[in-house]
Amino acid sequence: MKARPTATTTYGDLLRVAGFPRAVGATLLQRLGGSMLQVAIVLFVLEKFHSPVLAGITVFLQAAPGLAVSPIAGALLDRHGRVRLMLLDYTVAALALGAIVALSVTGNLTPATLLPIVTVSSLTSILSITGARSLFPLIVPSALWDRANGLDSSLYAVTTIVGPPIAAGLVAWRGGETALLVTALAFLGGAGMLVGLREPTVETESAGHLIRDALNGLLYVLRNPTLRGLAVSISIWNLGGGAQVVALPVLVLDRFHAGPAVVGQVYAMLGVAGLVSAIVVGRLNSAGRERLMLATSMAIYAVAFAILAVAGNLAIVVMAALLMGSVVGLGDVALFSLRQRRTEQAWFGRAFAVSMSLNFAGSPIGSALSGPIVARSVTLTLILAAAVSIVAALAALVLIPERL
Repeated sequence: MKARPTATTTYGDLLRVAGFPRAVGATLLQRLGGSMLQVAIVLFVLEKFHSPVLAGITVFLQAAPGLAVSPIAGALLDRHGRVRLMLLDYTVAALALGAIVALSVTGNLTPATLLPIVTVSSLTSILSITGARSLFPLIVPSALWDRANGLDSSLYAVTTIVGPPIAAGLVAWRGGETALLVTALAFLGGAGMLVGLREPTVETESAGHLIRDALNGLLYVLRNPTLRGLAVSISIWNLGGGAQVVALPVLVLDRFHAGPAVVGQVYAMLGVAGLVSAIVVGRLNSAGRERLMLATSMAIYAVAFAILAVAGNLAIVVMAALLMGSVVGLGDVALFSLRQRRTEQAWFGRAFAVSMSLNFAGSPIGSALSGPIVARSVTLTLILAAAVSIVAALAALVLIPERL
């Protein structure tokens, strides 16, 4: 399909692109599973082991191993295509959750068995995360990239609205095992939608050796001023986001003595605001304004974290969540579009895998570091999250070049 000029493109044009609706549907289910898992695994660990420290370590291992192998994952995506490797990850995720549940209900689950399973599942996770993000701009004409990125961000927002309340509600109703099983079904549903999906053939620059290709992908990102600046600023920002994953449930459960369902409802409010934000920002042309958009989003997150730190009731927690959600689209569309515009298409798989992993690296580190801090003071954890968000905003303005 040929896209009309950017000024007249619509979301309808986007959904008429061949193959795109199926790719979006599969990604939606995978992200639903991911958003459910983000809440379910924390509540499951707190319910079973009563340890914020273990919860933080679990969240760390859910992401960090996959980030570590991202250069190899990117080389595999460029060599062998996205769809088959995304399908592999969805299957591994479902099997890992099934194994955790089986061990739990039989009384054999311990930290020593939980953490290796989480680690193995993490190793393939980067394939689907990067696979979808690099598949979209290959399927979609460049004139529709801002629209596609707005929809991409909206998928996260939708799953944030739906996933956490479902997961938290299932934990409150039937326990963590049920929540993890339903999460596994979401991953299997995504796998089903991917079967038979064709992707465009793209010529790639290969050194003929997997490890060399992986190393070249890492070097490409480090030598690209924009991708390098994004890696520093976004990873710093995600330190606060990783801390929030652990701190927010503990804040709601301990400070306000609310139930798991309320944790899900707070995340849902964040998701509602994020959905509106993504749809609105996706209609705009972000070209030339990406740095300012990113820095603004980071600064507003800092304000929201500060509000959470001093929140005296649940209404203020919801207000802070809505504030964060209101700038989700602003940051996401700017990030996705800037990365696409300043990366050569032949390097999409490797560059996106490395770039996304470096960007996200702060999240598992923030989760792991926040566990012990949350155990002592949720307020201090959130104040630190606000501080690193301000540092990230300054880094984005200083380190990301205004133009190539």
